[in-house]
Amino acid sequence: MEKDHEIVCPHCAAVNRLKQGHAADAAKCGKCVQALFQGHPVEAAPAMFDKQIARNAIPVLVDVWAPWCGPCRMMAPAFEEAARVMEPQVRLIKLNSEDHPDVAGRFGIRGIPTMLLFDKGREIARVSGAMTTRQIVDWTRGQLGTLS
Repeated sequence: MEKDHEIVCPHCAAVNRLKQGHAADAAKCGKCVQALFQGHPVEAAPAMFDKQIARNAIPVLVDVWAPWCGPCRMMAPAFEEAARVMEPQVRLIKLNSEDHPDVAGRFGIRGIPTMLLFDKGREIARVSGAMTTRQIVDWTRGQLGTLS
């Protein structure tokens, strides 16, 4: 990271300033003292979802899924692995559309799995259908351009 960034804690949703020159993968939350990056997607209830999207300085990739969805269950390990590959450059979160249909409805989700990519609080891309880890990483990086 080239400059100070605001990073939302995946545990308590506190907004943290990550100073330039500090290793992002070793950063801890100033409020709950847990790791800001854990290499796992964040399970997001509505308040956590909104804060992650609105306040993170890094892009946020959302997997909209449901427990009864076979393709969603098939993609879950790939999305988990993608978090290990892309953090701390991208935050990955999971939104259960069965538990939170109002949030999924706000974004016009009609089929799952669907991934939404946000940057600076706005949706910049979406794709539907199950993907492998490599496809998730390549699609995300392709949408973001210079992210390596």
